[in-house]
Amino acid sequence: MIAAILGHQGGWDEALFVLVPIAVFVGLLSLANKRAKAIQAKRLSDQARPAASDPPVTGAD
Repeated sequence: MIAAILGHQGGWDEALFVLVPIAVFVGLLSLANKRAKAIQAKRLSDQARPAASDPPVTGAD
């Protein structure tokens, strides 16, 4: 049974052996980039906003 599934069937099955892993890696990379951008945006917004416990910044020392 497995030999019939993996046998030559005009080349489309070999194409799947290449395209499926590539699609998985593209999806994982896209997800990682999306999460990294969200983390970076959160860090930047936290830096721009001083915490309530921080003392106010006055002029030069």
